[in-house]
Amino acid sequence: MGAVNLGAESGVVAVSYRDPAAPALFTESLRQTGFGVIRDHPIPQALVEQVYAEWLGFFDGEAKYAYASGPDRHDGFFSPSVSEIAKGNSKRDLKEFFHIFPWGRYPAEVSDAARRYYDLASTLAGEILSWVEAHTPPEVSAGFSMPLASMIEGSPDTLLRVLRYPPLTGEEEPGAVRAAAHEDINLLTVLPASNERGLQLLTKTGEWADVPSDFGSLVINVGDMLQEASGGYYKSTTHRVVNPSGAGARRSRVSLPLFLQPRPDVVLSERYTAGSYLDERLREIRGK
Repeated sequence: MGAVNLGAESGVVAVSYRDPAAPALFTESLRQTGFGVIRDHPIPQALVEQVYAEWLGFFDGEAKYAYASGPDRHDGFFSPSVSEIAKGNSKRDLKEFFHIFPWGRYPAEVSDAARRYYDLASTLAGEILSWVEAHTPPEVSAGFSMPLASMIEGSPDTLLRVLRYPPLTGEEEPGAVRAAAHEDINLLTVLPASNERGLQLLTKTGEWADVPSDFGSLVINVGDMLQEASGGYYKSTTHRVVNPSGAGARRSRVSLPLFLQPRPDVVLSERYTAGSYLDERLREIRGK
């Protein structure tokens, strides 16, 4: 089966989950680009598409406002007016989203499909983390405080974000984009390929390149916590979601990232636990 290079520009490699060489090939793609793509994985595409359809309907309605987030809670609905400002940026991203935690609120207006996806993706994520650890040089993995997969077991902070990038209206603030350049905070992010393109990564040569992937594949990228835990062996690659043009500008883009977050007491390095690292980064995002 082998690996498929998804483009000379990005250097991202796609592997088949069923390929015996997949763990090594995938981990090398993470090492080289910060990203990897997995095809033929065990998460049913029909379930992903069900989540997309149900939640696009939810975002189009008024019920979402009953689940609004607040200053002291991180679950629920985040409107565009309180959307994120990426670290180092001044403009809010053009998006709205709903945060699903094991302990958090969940809309009665949709089925349990997103919860089922959360469980399936979390299980697969543990396996992917085991792939990464098995193919990390011993001198690097010796610095892990525990097995990578164990770091996320029972974590209350692993987050499924159901994201909607609304159609563009032409009234957007100049310079605002769907997701400004940023790095993820967590260990790894697991993301089903979106219904619309737009995801780009910053290459080692300082150029932006598309992260192409077929609908039905999974895109995985390194987060800051894995970079910290590995002493920089794995790099948290800067990425963004650009505004579309043409017909794509009139369509919603839906995205379903699962942010693999260790338990707060997990030691990442001599400098940080997962909890202290997360607190620091959230303060930076909120400008506090």
